[in-house]
Amino acid sequence: MEMEVIVERCAFLDVHRDTVMACARTPDGHGGRSEDVGEFGTTTSQLLLLADWLAERKVSLVGMEATGVYWKPVHWVLEASVPEVWVINARHMRNLPGRKTDVADAIWGASLLEHGLVRPSFIPPEPFRALRDLTRYRKSVIEDRARESQRLHKVLEDAGVKLSSVASSVLTKSGREMIDALIAGQRDPSVLAEMAKGRMRSKIPQLQDAMAGRFNEHHALLCRAMLARIDQADSTIAELTDRIDELLDPYEAAVTLLVTIPGVARRTAQVILAEIGADMSRFPTAGHLASWAGMCPGNNESAGKHRSGRTRHGSKWLRKALIEAGQAAGRSKDTYLAAQYAQIRTRRGPQRAAVAVGHSILVIVWHLLSTGEPYRDLGGDYFDRRRNSAARQRRLVAQLEAMGHTVTLEPAA
Repeated sequence: MEMEVIVERCAFLDVHRDTVMACARTPDGHGGRSEDVGEFGTTTSQLLLLADWLAERKVSLVGMEATGVYWKPVHWVLEASVPEVWVINARHMRNLPGRKTDVADAIWGASLLEHGLVRPSFIPPEPFRALRDLTRYRKSVIEDRARESQRLHKVLEDAGVKLSSVASSVLTKSGREMIDALIAGQRDPSVLAEMAKGRMRSKIPQLQDAMAGRFNEHHALLCRAMLARIDQADSTIAELTDRIDELLDPYEAAVTLLVTIPGVARRTAQVILAEIGADMSRFPTAGHLASWAGMCPGNNESAGKHRSGRTRHGSKWLRKALIEAGQAAGRSKDTYLAAQYAQIRTRRGPQRAAVAVGHSILVIVWHLLSTGEPYRDLGGDYFDRRRNSAARQRRLVAQLEAMGHTVTLEPAA
């Protein structure tokens, strides 16, 4: 039995760093199907030849696997000349074992396309592609800065400078001035402690004791290099943030909506918008969005047995931002999300609680962006109200009566 052809003229591309293997499936004019295979380079001139090759065959749909970053230049060139260009999850394209060649992969992909057996991945529109690059790189720089700060802390500990035991961070304004003075050659603990500012001045006696170490020129060289990298990271983060703000200016209303959610700071809102866009019509329901993002448990049932339903793979950048937002929401006061976090943490631990609250935040995001209405919190006592509801009382009474008891309820004093 032949399968129904869903797409009359389609092509699949097996994309590599230096080559693209293309297979086009089109009608042969005699009621059958024609199969053309061609190989192209990945330079822009070669990709334009590929676009012409597809146009000659009147291809209306092109598919390719999401292989590293190699698919991106191919996609950007073809989207201007082909009606539809799909990027497909590589996990959905598995071929039969023992048939792994570039030509076989292209033919296999084309046959899946023409029969409608694969779905496209979500590719954001042009402004959000640039935003993704910026927010992802900013996150990488922030993580690099944090690692450099940890290295600085280790060097100070090695030198016997216990600044972190007194200050909340070694890179507060006071701490930075003390470290700069150490690098410049100042070793007197009393002089260093007097550099404390604000609330740190109440800790001058402790600072005098903490700054009396064995800091020498070796430590000064290391700290100078580390501070230079931290300063460069700060400059890069500020520059990237300015550009992100500029690109998000047309979507400021969406950012304003998202920061009404407990745990979602402005930077987190920027990451969420960069990853999912502002148009929620691409996701029919909040469940579709959560599934695409890998923020909901999967189904794994066979022969009546339920196995682990761990979350699927999604955007690691979005997942990380949502989990951090979930942890921040768990620290908020008298909010629904904080109550949800506390309830799940008691049973399943803080990490799973953060993932669950991150999922709730993503569902809220979908509703806010779909309706344009700000977030309205259900309150920190939401779960207590549900547990003490009249309906729950009636249900419990009915269960006891079904067991043969007569139940009379009296309010507690």
